[in-house]
Amino acid sequence: MKEFLVRPTPDDPRLSTAVEGIDHEGRRVVTDVVTERPLTLFLNAREIVTMMTIGDHPDLLAIGFLLNQGMLQQDDRITAVDFDEEISTVVVRTERQTSYEDKLKKKVQTSGCAQGTVFGDLMDEIRAVKLSGDARIKTSWLYALTRKINTEPSLYLKAGAIHGCVLCREDVPLVYMEDVGRHNAIDKIAGYMFVNGISPDDKIFYTTGRLTSEMVIKCVKMRIPILVSRSGFTAWGVELAVKAGLTLIGRARGKRFVALSGTERIVFDADLSAGEDEQLRSARKGSRSVEGQDD
Repeated sequence: MKEFLVRPTPDDPRLSTAVEGIDHEGRRVVTDVVTERPLTLFLNAREIVTMMTIGDHPDLLAIGFLLNQGMLQQDDRITAVDFDEEISTVVVRTERQTSYEDKLKKKVQTSGCAQGTVFGDLMDEIRAVKLSGDARIKTSWLYALTRKINTEPSLYLKAGAIHGCVLCREDVPLVYMEDVGRHNAIDKIAGYMFVNGISPDDKIFYTTGRLTSEMVIKCVKMRIPILVSRSGFTAWGVELAVKAGLTLIGRARGKRFVALSGTERIVFDADLSAGEDEQLRSARKGSRSVEGQDD
């Protein structure tokens, strides 16, 4: 399997801008800051939402958002995705029309930053999802993934103030997306999987952000059986993961992690007595501290 079929593009000039300021000693500095711009999404002729995003992959973000909100089904046929950069609008056109007015009246505000709304009936839908019981994650895969992802050049390393999500299979990171909100990053991956017909059953989902209810709901909706984060948990996120049978692994740094749900999928095959210090040094050499991504 080829690593990083899609990877961050930190040198893309559209995604960050240089700003002048002063540092703690009063010296003039120039620093990169992440670009944040509105994107208005239409499904056929109906306006759905305006979201704040860094602006890359607007087609995948739009498709993934609609999928994860239940407005687009896996058997729907998309006839066109039209993006107009000048007016910051993306229109997803489908073969069949969809009625979802009731969905728009039934909302639950979630803890996602920037814009994080899931529609209330999704809470019921995840109870009906059956995640793969055959999926496994070896601890050797987990340690390799955290090392590869943490050392991959990214917009976060350049400018900070951003979240990353990575679709993985075994120890191979496949699709790495970033955005100002973790929900946007996961929606881009959902869109990529839909467009490319990627099966979720043997996949691992890695996120830099907290393991909140929103992240669990979206991962379950995407039918990915294993969710991993370098960050921590929320109680509701854990409760939903247990109910859905999702493997939930947090605080994954170096050779340490905590699993609070779906532990039967974990295969302990790595030797913990050797190489941990070397691995930690390697990860730290290639990246800065990521504590700030918990916000």
